Amino acid sequence: MEPWTIELGELDRKMGVEVVEQSAERVVATMPIDGNRQSLGLLHGGGMVALAEAVGSWAAVIHASTMGKVAVGVDINATHHASGRDGTVTATATAIRLGRTLTSHEVVLVDDRGRRLCTARITNAIVEKR
Repeated sequence: MEPWTIELGELDRKMGVEVVEQSAERVVATMPIDGNRQSLGLLHGGGMVALAEAVGSWAAVIHASTMGKVAVGVDINATHHASGRDGTVTATATAIRLGRTLTSHEVVLVDDRGRRLCTARITNAIVEKR
């Protein structure tokens, strides 16, 4: 693990996100489904995308920090395969490319049974600190 501690933002805390593993190559976090459901009682798709963006961005920030820079999101897309009603969702961001100006991570969200709920891809730009 790199000498980096992810500080959760306000939305992350409200959603109950917990970081399990962190590096530029891979970030893993969990989130309870309870408290993150939409009106039909299913895990909210926007909640899944918010979690995907968080883990992908954290990985990019860790990578950027090795160059004295920061990362900012420029693109995210997600495909919802299924939804959950209870338990925990786990998001794993895996580096596709760690460049000097851009990073790309694939993020896979699964439920407690290992069933894939969502696949996302996030791209972050590496920029100078302001």
